[in-house]
Amino acid sequence: MSDIKTIDREELKAKLDRGDDFSLIMIHTRIAFETAHIPGSSHFQPHEQPLSDLPRDKDRDVVVYCTDVACVASQMAYHTMVAEGYTNVRRYGGGLSDWGEAGYEFATGGE
Repeated sequence: MSDIKTIDREELKAKLDRGDDFSLIMIHTRIAFETAHIPGSSHFQPHEQPLSDLPRDKDRDVVVYCTDVACVASQMAYHTMVAEGYTNVRRYGGGLSDWGEAGYEFATGGE
């Protein structure tokens, strides 16, 4: 799965700080999302939600993430989205662990 396009923590933080128009999607369970997520994120849980819950615009700038580099959920979501025709998807591999290590804040609760 090394053919995944990625975004690093600092580029993601800069996009959020600038208020860029993109979709940031946490790929994990609803409970995990409500416990902690990167501010501005929406939630998607594969096998529980239909693909129609993903952004409709397949050319939209989308960043997917989960808990850490080893988490396969965001890798699988990335590949599913690309297979479905999404053209501008990247994975933030560091996920929640990397975000927290930088001292950045988390949001809690629903979307």
